[in-house]
Amino acid sequence: MRLYRVGLFTDVYFPNPNGVTTSVYLLLRELRRMGHEAWVIAPAHPEAPENEEGVARVPSVAYPFYEGQQIALPSARHLPTEFELIHTHTPLTLGVWGLRIARNKNLPHVSTFHTHYEKYAHYVPGLAFLDKYTGIVPRLAKAFYNRVEVVIAPTEPVKRLAESYGIERPIRVIPTGIDNRLLEEAPLPSPSPWPEGKRRLITVGRLGKEKSFDVVLKTVAELAKEEDVFLVHIGEGPELPHLEALAKELGIADRVLFLGPVPYRRIGGYYRLAELFLFASETETQGLVIWEAQAMGVPVVAVGAEGVLEGVEDGKTGFLVPPGDFRALAEKALELLKDEERRRRFSLQARAFALKRSAETIAEQIVALYDEASEILRVEPRRLIFPFPRLPRSSLEDRPGGF
Repeated sequence: MRLYRVGLFTDVYFPNPNGVTTSVYLLLRELRRMGHEAWVIAPAHPEAPENEEGVARVPSVAYPFYEGQQIALPSARHLPTEFELIHTHTPLTLGVWGLRIARNKNLPHVSTFHTHYEKYAHYVPGLAFLDKYTGIVPRLAKAFYNRVEVVIAPTEPVKRLAESYGIERPIRVIPTGIDNRLLEEAPLPSPSPWPEGKRRLITVGRLGKEKSFDVVLKTVAELAKEEDVFLVHIGEGPELPHLEALAKELGIADRVLFLGPVPYRRIGGYYRLAELFLFASETETQGLVIWEAQAMGVPVVAVGAEGVLEGVEDGKTGFLVPPGDFRALAEKALELLKDEERRRRFSLQARAFALKRSAETIAEQIVALYDEASEILRVEPRRLIFPFPRLPRSSLEDRPGGF
């Protein structure tokens, strides 16, 4: 096995917990365990630890439109080594920097297509409006990913999404791994966040508009009509005030706890105490948290959209319902809450289903892809790369009716 000096370039990383962060962290750990010299290149963050093994922080400024997010200011002075391979995880500031390094130094470049980028355009003022009339987001993504040797998609639906953008480079499906051992060894929270005697529901994720946690709250309101339920949410985000107000409006404020972020090394204890995992996001490319929940034996009731379609064995490890349908979510959740034998059977099947995705196995597949990218770069003629797309001048001016 060839050993690489690899740079994992990402615009999001701890202390901001999300699926990309977890994916990059686990890959870094496993690559180093295998003997590779792997480094995460991430924006500096005021709450980041001083000494992080394998992490090089780049100077950054706070992004004013999303609390806690930093925008990197790349500088070669902050690179820890001369890389042999670049693996980008976001097509943003650091992703574009990684792309430039790969192009300028003729290095193999692998990039993971993590998410549905149009669904996040509202975090950049005016971008969602601009994208509606120009399609600029998929055009920029196409320009970025067509400059790499190999693209990684975590699921088949994401591969199809990438192809719909016009990405013509090889796309390989490799899911994100999960750390079964770390989840199992996490201590149980003490005291429990669930009041004694309540049915223990859990959901995890960033509180962003695109995650549809309002649908989860409406589901809890429906469930409360028949079961004494209590929902614990783990995560943080800009929608928290709105969701707290919605919980009061629905009359379930005393049945919901917004716990805030929990360190990854401790989250397994919360999963293991829960009876059921609820999830309503329609933008997930893989739904890493549903895999983590199932690995800890927690059945999942979720909407059947995007990557979640491959993350739940419907009728065996959980249930999938139409997007946005909180009544259907509640109906399927009640089926498991009212039938303990069935819930326990789903729990065992969920654990067996999820344990196939160990972080070790996934890292080995990615290293094989690094070998493929290196070979592609060696044998493929230098590709003619066109500039990033410019907006057509008339695209907005020709819009009927003006503004």
